[in-house]
Amino acid sequence: MPKLKTNKSVAKRVRVTKNGKVVRNRPGRRHLLSCKNSKRRRHLRTKDVVYAPYAKGYISVIQS
Repeated sequence: MPKLKTNKSVAKRVRVTKNGKVVRNRPGRRHLLSCKNSKRRRHLRTKDVVYAPYAKGYISVIQS
């Protein structure tokens, strides 16, 4: 049976921490930033931890 390939599109968007959590960037920070207030833009700069049941799917695709 051949080796399973890592899904590179997902691997570029998320990473797995030492504790096994999946971290991603928040969506909504590419364009149209002038209409968003500074508090909202500051919040979008932070990383987001993926919801645990969804994280299993991300990990299986990345570590295959």
